[in-house]
Amino acid sequence: MSKKWIWFIPPINIAAEGLHTAIPLFVIHLGGGIREVSIMVAIHYGAAALGSILWGKILDKYHAKKAVLLVSFSAIVLCCMWLYFTNDLGPLYVVAPLSGFFLTARSPVTQMLVMETSMNNQWGKLFARTSILSTFGSLGAMLIGAVWSLYFDSRQYFAICAIASAVALGISTQISKTNFHIERHAIAHSVHGIQHAFGHFRMHHHFVFPKIPSIHDYKHVISILKGKISHEIGFLFLANLLFYFGSNIYFTALTPFLKTLKMSDSTVFTLYLIQTCMMAAIFFVAPKIISRLGEEKATMLAYLPRILGVMIAAFLITIFSGYVLLSFAILSMCLMVVGFSIFTTANSVLFFKAIPKGFEGTYLGVNSSMIGMGVFGGALTAGFVATTFNYTMTFIASSVVLFGSVVLFRFYLHHRLSEKTIH
Repeated sequence: MSKKWIWFIPPINIAAEGLHTAIPLFVIHLGGGIREVSIMVAIHYGAAALGSILWGKILDKYHAKKAVLLVSFSAIVLCCMWLYFTNDLGPLYVVAPLSGFFLTARSPVTQMLVMETSMNNQWGKLFARTSILSTFGSLGAMLIGAVWSLYFDSRQYFAICAIASAVALGISTQISKTNFHIERHAIAHSVHGIQHAFGHFRMHHHFVFPKIPSIHDYKHVISILKGKISHEIGFLFLANLLFYFGSNIYFTALTPFLKTLKMSDSTVFTLYLIQTCMMAAIFFVAPKIISRLGEEKATMLAYLPRILGVMIAAFLITIFSGYVLLSFAILSMCLMVVGFSIFTTANSVLFFKAIPKGFEGTYLGVNSSMIGMGVFGGALTAGFVATTFNYTMTFIASSVVLFGSVVLFRFYLHHRLSEKTIH
């Protein structure tokens, strides 16, 4: 079966990663600061979570993968052009959530196309291929941004994003109907599908709702908050919430922080390019680390570079200048993605093993909502702490939240091992 559809992934990732990096830079260019950036990021990911639910419902009911891509990619082109002609902050409060809402549509479509155009024993290879192409798109976005920003301001970069989206739109018109349809619920039954969902850099890839959770579905979390333990997976849900909460405090504050250090847009894009190169490299190394250590130890190990990266941002970057400052910025950003890649890969396998049989869709929906709350809360917290105190306190807050995630994950491991011993 034809897999030509796969080539829409690099150009739409150029547009997506370009927007994620350029919008905060553009906010600052228009006179905004960390408070405005944090609100933009929060509403962007909030809309992405809502989009994941709505696009999923449409795909389950109509199986209209091609139509969903055409609508979403067309909307992204329009968002990019709107940004290109914008001269004040007001329209960005509309474009930020719209871009999050429409960009998230490509993730479930990609997952379903993988499953419908290949045999299930080939899913792992095709998911890996889509991840590699996504990374190439991210690299392209940062490379173009680093060079483009030397000659133009961030406004002109949105024209590049619009062109890339238009190319993805053109390629998606070539998608043909598949002979059979796989429900999105199948993603929850495949470790390859879950790893693909959680193995990407941007958080809104991680919103997967095969079933919209009800209050009852949070019973394992609620019982822990009441001081009781009904199932150890509740600790895993809470650990994931704090992991993404702490991580997004860092990522939301990062671009405004770098700009306060008088870095040019081109330098910021270059730093993100180096970070993306590290992410691409660790993509190949992480599975080997996990197979050698096991998922539990690998997840614990992943917290170390994550927290260390945040602490470098808090205490070392600001006291130096020139090449030493850049070196510490690179070290901080690279440690963050090393920790992130190992964590998400190992955590997805742990999560897959922890789901009780028959509850895959429910638990995946609960986990995605916990991640969504973490990402949304992290963005707003970054703006509040940085505005009230300073960036050092913001990064300290990030590390404290990540440490809380470590504690909860240790509780999860402790109760999981206790359950094994009893059985």
